[in-house]
Amino acid sequence: MSEKQFTYKDSGVDIKAGEELVNSIKDVVKQTHNANVLSNIGGFGGLFSADFKEMKEPVLVSSVDGVGTKLIVAFKCGRYDTVGQDLVNHCVNDIAVCGATPLFFLDYFSTGKLDQQVGYDVIKGFAIACKENGVALIGGETAEMPDIYNDGEFDLAGTVVGVVEKEKIITGSVIKKGDILVGFKSTGLHTNGYSLARKVLFSRYDVSDIPDGLNQNIGEELLKIHKSYLPLISSLKEIDGVNGFSHITGGGIVGNTKRILPEGLKLSVKWESWERPAIFKLIQNTGNVPEEDMRATFNLGIGLIAVCSESAIPAVEAEAGKLGEEILVIGEVV
Repeated sequence: MSEKQFTYKDSGVDIKAGEELVNSIKDVVKQTHNANVLSNIGGFGGLFSADFKEMKEPVLVSSVDGVGTKLIVAFKCGRYDTVGQDLVNHCVNDIAVCGATPLFFLDYFSTGKLDQQVGYDVIKGFAIACKENGVALIGGETAEMPDIYNDGEFDLAGTVVGVVEKEKIITGSVIKKGDILVGFKSTGLHTNGYSLARKVLFSRYDVSDIPDGLNQNIGEELLKIHKSYLPLISSLKEIDGVNGFSHITGGGIVGNTKRILPEGLKLSVKWESWERPAIFKLIQNTGNVPEEDMRATFNLGIGLIAVCSESAIPAVEAEAGKLGEEILVIGEVV
């Protein structure tokens, strides 16, 4: 009696589907390329011709991240074109606050069973945000792992690489007592705090529900795209007296901003100085979440902080205004 033959496809991995996905995304990925990109998608490695001859001491800056359990909201909503944008913008913000200009991005997309439309939507999201940030999407990896992910599940990770002149690296080392905390609005939760938000909100609501205070349903509110602050940071970093930037992610306003403070300095945040978006009020009221947890978990409506000398505030306000951004004075360094 002949033994049954097992193919790779029998084990849950469809090589042909992966190849078809790569072919389907080539055009959208190519739209992110510039003259520095020397390779097409599908090669063994992404090739980027780095020309830093106009810089004295170029320093490469990189960041890697994911979007956490925000993905579960995407699964519940059946919408996959936003989470890729979240990932790119998150990574770009993390190097922009160091003073870097992003150059290229690489992604990792892993799933249980590859759904080509889902894969296309996710990667199209990468491409949209890369194009908006002037970043080349030069490579990535798509992996099928049926024994790790359940049907319909996937995970994302991404890496961005940028460059900054060594003498222009922003570390916060010049921050001093009396500097002002200037906040800029977030678009919502961005990509942090979703484990708490989901536990609270989905114990009472479905993604299609529109609770009092919201002007759209829970799913749409939670899938708002993590904002890129690259244009704002690029403008503000040229102003004398802008001494540091903080990207508000996991850990909240204090947890992130204290990372750039010189030793001996602390933050005095005026927590009532801005109006928190309705989604944060809904989470706190629905789950009876302690204020301490809210502050340590969420951005509470502030996605970026510029730490500025008081004398720099008028220039900061003027530059931000050109980009349609409102400044919020939310505290000081003590």
